Amino acid sequence: FIFPLLQVAPETKAVMKWLRSIPFVLSASLHGGDLVVTYPYDYSRHPLEEKMFSPTPDEKMFKMLAKAYADAHPVISDRSELRCGGNFVKRGGIINGAEWYSFTGGMADFNYLHTNCFEITVEVGCEKFPLEEELFTIWHENRDALLNYMEMVHRGIKGIVSDKFGNPIKNARISVRGIQHDVTTGN
Repeated sequence: FIFPLLQVAPETKAVMKWLRSIPFVLSASLHGGDLVVTYPYDYSRHPLEEKMFSPTPDEKMFKMLAKAYADAHPVISDRSELRCGGNFVKRGGIINGAEWYSFTGGMADFNYLHTNCFEITVEVGCEKFPLEEELFTIWHENRDALLNYMEMVHRGIKGIVSDKFGNPIKNARISVRGIQHDVTTGN
């Protein structure tokens, strides 16, 4: 997967450095403007193709993570197609990012490709800039979904990779048969 060359702002470089220095495994980016959960890849495999399904090798895991959030959200899990975000009801409130709309330089793609962190993007409401008095409701709609999502950190591979003397091995590469995406151990 090749990204076009981008101008990278100093604050973006700082976040990239931070993400590489701490072994995060799960994150979420909160946005406004719709009511859906997206997962990588956000950048289409074909740069000229808009709305192209672009799965990662960990598609099943990303779908499970996105569903964990969506199913615990009282509005996203609502089956009404007439509500905000209702156009995603038939998809269970989730969608592959590039299939919705493709863009380059997203955090979820960066995290997946350059760190051990799996990130989803949560569109928390149809208002891009909600009014102050709406924030309390938005928080309550997302609180349990966020907690449910955070509990997903206990899924997948965990443990300590050590040598024959029991010493942890830093930066050991872990491969899973059938998934063409390795992870590395932390410090």
